[in-house]
This record gives sequence, C-alpha cells and structure tokens, in this order.
Amino acid sequence: MGDDRLGFRAMGDRSLLVELGETISPEVNCRVQQLMLRLQQARLPGVREFAPGYRSLLVVFDPLAISPAVLKTRITEVAVQPGSSGLPQAKLITVPVFYGGNYGPDLEWVSGHLGISTAEVIRFHTETVYRVYMIGFTPGYPYMGELPEALAIPRRSTPRTRVPKGSVGIAQRQTGIYPVASPGGWQIIGWTPIELFDPDRQLPSLLEMGDQVKFDAVRQVEI
Repeated sequence: MGDDRLGFRAMGDRSLLVELGETISPEVNCRVQQLMLRLQQARLPGVREFAPGYRSLLVVFDPLAISPAVLKTRITEVAVQPGSSGLPQAKLITVPVFYGGNYGPDLEWVSGHLGISTAEVIRFHTETVYRVYMIGFTPGYPYMGELPEALAIPRRSTPRTRVPKGSVGIAQRQTGIYPVASPGGWQIIGWTPIELFDPDRQLPSLLEMGDQVKFDAVRQVEI
C-alpha cells in the first residue's frame, strides 16, 4: 500500500478504528480491503476480528495480548510494506428484480419525489454496475454504490418495522438488498428471490466486499 494516510481512533478498550480516507470511493474502499487482507496474513498476536467499512477498518483485539500503541505501530508497518497484495477476483452477480406494486411499495413515491417516471427510476437503477462496499446491518446485507445522482433520495421519514426478505432499497447514493425480514428505513422499489445469506453454505454470504452487482428488471409491475 505504501501510504501514510492512516488515522486511528480508539473505540473502547478492545477496538481500534483505522481510517484510510475522508471520502466514499472505490479507491479508498479498495485500500480498506487490501489492509484487511494484509493484516489477516500478518496474524498479529492478540487481534481477534476485523470489520471493514466504506473508508475504515475496525480492528478488535485483546488488550491483555497487545497494547493499543503496539497495535498501531504494527498496523502502520503492515500498511507501508512495499509491494501490493493482490485483491481477490471480484464476482459479478446479476440480481433479478421485480419492480413496483407490492414488490416495490415506494417506487411511485420515489418517482414523484424525483420528478421522473417509474420506468426511468428502473432504468437508472439497472444501468449501473454497483460495488459492494461492505456487508453489515444484518448478516449478508450488502451496502452498494454508488447510485446515479438522478436517483439520490432521502431515507423514509419513518422506518418500517418490517421489511420483507429480498426487498431492494435505495437511500442517498446507496442501494441494498434485505437478506432477512427486518426493520428498515430505505425506499423499497423492488424485490428479488435471490438467497443472499445461508448459514449452511460454505460461504454464508453470497456477496462479499469488492464484488460487483448488476440489477436486471424481470418485470415492472404496473402501478
């Protein structure tokens, strides 16, 4: 990586947040992914878990095995090592989506708020290839971006207490898929039958950080 743009913030006495940039971008997110892979390979004593985000990496550690000061030093050493750790080949997943109607109860509102037709909302949503920036919120939930500017939309003013499994939502410049039924505040524009999370699979989450996703309109439900 060879970069000195690392910031550190203590998150309690067992976690250290490593910040690798100030903006959300594929470049910064790739640096997060690369640092995580390097630290996994380094097997630093006392490090227990990693949680990558858009522009940061949370490192969970045992304070009885390694001090925060030593951990910062070791992380910095790993980050500035010469050479490049190759990132795994990103998967390109095509996700079939039923848009509108009961499948996408917010599609009409999104259309009216943006001043474009529902067909244009669907076209904008399906024309972009999205990067999976991180997995979180619920097991297997992919945070993907970035939405075209034309689809930038606020979250719902009142979150739903239950969003059905498979719902496809948008909020700000992000899009995501709900792997399980859960509360949620994103604008729901469609639904997919794809199984995003299965604890019995060798890799429970279908999508991983760095993967690419393309949505495909199976059917637009007339509103």
